[in-house]
Amino acid sequence: MTRTPLLLSLVAAAALAGCNQSEPVVVGGPDDDPANQAPAANGPVELPPAIAASKTYRCKDNSIVSVDWLADGKTANLRGGGGEPVVQLNAPEPGQPLTADGGYSLTGAADASSVTLARPGKGSQSCKA
Repeated sequence: MTRTPLLLSLVAAAALAGCNQSEPVVVGGPDDDPANQAPAANGPVELPPAIAASKTYRCKDNSIVSVDWLADGKTANLRGGGGEPVVQLNAPEPGQPLTADGGYSLTGAADASSVTLARPGKGSQSCKA
């Protein structure tokens, strides 16, 4: 008795398997969306730099900061403890001090064991990895 419904469903599936074997028809018009035309007009897109190194430093005032050194050599992301927002530091050329609005300054390199960090309200201080 349980074989009859199973047999009927197999027969129905086999009958439906042969239906609609043609390719679907895609209907579309011209691409008038300006967003799709913009990349060709704006030239090549440059990706943001990758993270080259991430280090955590303990500063002279006993605070802890984390720095993500980016691969371009002139950008770093600074994260302080206590829920402070991430600050992006930039330098005009690799090897120069990294700065940001508000009084942030970072001197050092990703491979160095210590850096000099200046933050608003805390002044300039040495921080060691």
